[in-house]
Amino acid sequence: MTDLSAGLGRPSARPVARAMCRSRALSRTGLSERLFALAFSGLVYPQIWEDPEVDMEAMALGPGHRVVAIASGGCNVLAYLARSPARIDAVDLNAAHVALNRLKLAAFAALPSHAALFRFLGEGGPGNSATYDRMIAPRLDAATRRHFEARRWTGRRRIAAFDGNFHRTGLLGLFIGLGHRVARLHGVDPAGIMQARTPREQRRFFDEHLAPLFDRPLVRWATGRRASLFGLGIPPAQYDALRGGRSMAAVLSARLEKLACHFPLSHNYFAWQAFARRYPKPGEAALPPYLAPENHATIRANVGRVALHNVSVTELLAGKPAASVDRFVLLDAQDWMTDAQLDALWREITRTAAPGAHVIFRTAAAPSLLPGRLDPALLDRWRYEAARSRALTARDRSAIYGGFHLYVKTGA
Repeated sequence: MTDLSAGLGRPSARPVARAMCRSRALSRTGLSERLFALAFSGLVYPQIWEDPEVDMEAMALGPGHRVVAIASGGCNVLAYLARSPARIDAVDLNAAHVALNRLKLAAFAALPSHAALFRFLGEGGPGNSATYDRMIAPRLDAATRRHFEARRWTGRRRIAAFDGNFHRTGLLGLFIGLGHRVARLHGVDPAGIMQARTPREQRRFFDEHLAPLFDRPLVRWATGRRASLFGLGIPPAQYDALRGGRSMAAVLSARLEKLACHFPLSHNYFAWQAFARRYPKPGEAALPPYLAPENHATIRANVGRVALHNVSVTELLAGKPAASVDRFVLLDAQDWMTDAQLDALWREITRTAAPGAHVIFRTAAAPSLLPGRLDPALLDRWRYEAARSRALTARDRSAIYGGFHLYVKTGA
């Protein structure tokens, strides 16, 4: 296994390209895959879009558990620390994500109060880059410092993004911003839903203002292009699974309907990011668990339990002893994989899984992708919790994915 501190440097598309590029370079699909790999080489997710409360309930996460998780934007890894697991190995092929995770962990360790942490990670504002220089940078390895102190084409250091609303950066932030601009071009301000005080008012705003946008010719044409969803981190293979034979405009309308209507705004900080383009302030509405005041002390005490790795999950597990992992968090990474890659991953998961281990993941489409694709000899070692998976899918507030899935290792 390779720890990122051994060589973060400049983000590269190569690890992502090796994982995702399946087709000939000069084919239409091959070009799409390589464009996605290039886009994915920088920061994609300033915050993660999987609901950590659903994760933690599904895993029955608790003290002593040894966790392997894909890092992404780091919000969920930090949230898991509120349950005091023994260790979390967080992995990501994207070097920018690993650098962001290191920064977030260092901020918890360095900043003296929840208010200071929320000002840095939750809302941003003038002076945060100075706070970084004075308090956070001394706790970082040299490679991560180079990443955040490098100057962009504007001449400003990368860390300066925290002097404003950092969550508007990265591919995801730019995608959400573009969605707002397209909506305003058609006379709709998505932030207007934040005036709703009840779920019924949320529903009315969606039906009257947001849903009709997906019937507009420009929106239908744009979402019909695979590259249109690169900002959501959706590669060509996942785009096809997400569409499932329908128009992408119809799929996105259904997912946005869940985000806008199925949960009160006071309980759904994902909706705040999508529509208000910020997190609520403490006391204004529910916050991500890692930013909740009640979790601050526990998370801060546990940041030393996270190890970060710039490798794939399969590579990390190959270096671990048998029966040494209790919980696995795969996000939606399997949507990108070939059958051979799935077999290689689950061979290592099955070998390293402790008795009763839990695996959770999400899929663009509703069904689990494992039946019919994973080697039956591997799949037979795991019990699919179908009813719980359906119930947890319904409760996932981020609303992006078609399915949430829980597998538990059997005694066989």
